[in-house]
Amino acid sequence: MRPHVFINIAASIDGRISDERRKQIRISCEEDMLRVDKLRAESDAIMVGIGTVLADNPKLTVRNTALKEERTRTGKAPNPIRVVVDSRARTPPNANVLSKEAKTLIAVSESADKVKLASLKNRAEVFIAGKNRVDLRTLLEHLYSLGVRRLMVEGGARLNYGLISEGLVDEIMIYYGGIIIADGPAIVDGPSFKPPVPVELSEVKQLGKGVLAIWKCTNKL
Repeated sequence: MRPHVFINIAASIDGRISDERRKQIRISCEEDMLRVDKLRAESDAIMVGIGTVLADNPKLTVRNTALKEERTRTGKAPNPIRVVVDSRARTPPNANVLSKEAKTLIAVSESADKVKLASLKNRAEVFIAGKNRVDLRTLLEHLYSLGVRRLMVEGGARLNYGLISEGLVDEIMIYYGGIIIADGPAIVDGPSFKPPVPVELSEVKQLGKGVLAIWKCTNKL
């Protein structure tokens, strides 16, 4: 068993999530940022790859106080569990994702540096799955055993690729901001899928200065 998994990401109209420097670029409008905060509040866990942690240093917490209070009223922690897919244990000890605002789980592989691993264990729960890369299916099964039923994935492109390639994604939500970036990482980063992975358009609407498109994945397992 695994959680319901959805990818939520903001991209330029040419499908880029950053520029060639892989540094954070403001793409979402205020309306989309409110939508994302609500999605976080409705999720049991939020997952990112180590690339996102190193490039953006996100907190992965709910910003709106009312949304946090609503979670607390229903018996949940103020913030969802934060999950970092970090095969080689490269998460910096001062990363925002290790703050005490929420529980954090770092998923590593058996090849992770033992010294770095020992340091991370003092700041977060560490889960080992896979020899050289994190076994994503095993990780999702572990999260399900912890009570995670709805998992929000916030990048990056390589993690998106890994999850999609294994049929572990149920929905993909893409906010297209009104900008063009040109060079930079795309929504999904990896070798071409052969054949291409099919998706079905579920919803599309204008949101602020951009467009939100929601796709259902038909290759999910």
